[in-house]
Amino acid sequence: MKIAISGKGGVGKTLLASLLSRRFASAGYSVLAIDADPDANLAANLGFPHPDEITPISEMDDLIEERTGARPGQSGSFFKLNPRVDDIPDRFAAEHDGIRLMVMGRIKRGGTGCYCAEGVLLQALLGHLLIRRDEVVILDMEAGIEHLARGTSKAVDHMIIVVEPGRRSIETAQRIQELARDIGLENIVLVANKVHSQSEKEFLISSLHDLEFLGFIPYDQALVEADLANLPIQNASQLIADEINNIYQALVPASKISSPAE
Repeated sequence: MKIAISGKGGVGKTLLASLLSRRFASAGYSVLAIDADPDANLAANLGFPHPDEITPISEMDDLIEERTGARPGQSGSFFKLNPRVDDIPDRFAAEHDGIRLMVMGRIKRGGTGCYCAEGVLLQALLGHLLIRRDEVVILDMEAGIEHLARGTSKAVDHMIIVVEPGRRSIETAQRIQELARDIGLENIVLVANKVHSQSEKEFLISSLHDLEFLGFIPYDQALVEADLANLPIQNASQLIADEINNIYQALVPASKISSPAE
C-alpha cells in the first residue's frame, strides 16, 4: 500500500504519517516512511535517536554524482535522466523500532520541470519507492502535490489530505484536490485533525462534502504536553490512538488486517 499525505502547513501531516507508520508496523507490515517535507521532522516524530544526523538524499553529493554523472551545484553539466536508484532504499534508509525512514530533502516541483542532477535523482527514487517497492510506503509531503508526477500518481493507493477546522485549511485542501485530479489521482480522502467539538466536525463535513473523511483526530492537550516534554507522542493520547486505529481499519481491507503477509 502506498499512502501520500498532504495538506496545509501545520495541520498535522507529520503527526498522521508517524502514527500511521507505527500502526502499520505494529500490525506486522514492512513500513518505509518517506519524509519529503523540507521541514524534515518525521524522524523526530517517529522517535529516531539523533534525527538531525540523518542526511537527506538531496545532500549526498557523492551519490548524486555517481548516479547522474553530475555534481550538485555545477552549472552547465550533463547528467543521466534515468539514474539507477533501486539499491538506495536498502543502503541509505535509517531504521528504528521496526520502521525504516528516508529523508528526501528538497524535490524540484514537478509542474515546473526539473533541471538539476539532485532533482532528477529524487524524482527517480520517489517513482521507484511508489511503483516498485512491495511494502507499505507512507509519504509525508509538503503542502501540495509537487512531489507527484503523472506517472507516479497511479501508484498511490490513497492521497490523504489533512485538514483542521478553519477556512485556510479547507481552501488548501480544495486546491490539493484539484491538482491531484489534474494528474490522474482519484483516490483522495480526508482526515481531520485538532477537532475540538461536534460542531467543528460538522463544519468540516459540510465544507468538504464531496470527499470522504476517514477519521476525525481529536484535539488532546496531552499530545501537546508530551511534545513540550520531548516524550514519545505515540503513547501520549489514548483518544488519538483509538482514532488512528479507526483510520488504519478504513485503509486496510478487513481480510488483510489479521494477516498482512497475504
